[in-house]
Amino acid sequence: MANQNAKGLKRLMNACVFSVAGFKATWIHEEAFRQEVLLFVITTPLAIWLGETAIEKLLLIGSIVLVMLVELLNSAVEAVVDRVGLEHHELSGRAKDIGSAAVMLSLAWAAITWTLILI
Repeated sequence: MANQNAKGLKRLMNACVFSVAGFKATWIHEEAFRQEVLLFVITTPLAIWLGETAIEKLLLIGSIVLVMLVELLNSAVEAVVDRVGLEHHELSGRAKDIGSAAVMLSLAWAAITWTLILI
């Protein structure tokens, strides 16, 4: 990591720059993330319209944000695994499968949240 000695506001600014770079990299390299952002763009107005209380709206929107968060983490795991080596290895496959399972679980959670609030 560049400039690990930065303190205070400079550290915060660096963190923001690195975070934006992470969003850009994920957007460019991960189709699933682009699809989930599209899902977020479509469902956020629906959540605001269909949620009856602030808590319902927050849960509906938050469940989709959770999906994107898990996808970001899964993409990071996949990038590290691919950096280590592209040859097939049982542990590499396991790490990727576990990340994929986490994304699937977050999608199921979002679907359950939307279903229970809207029925």
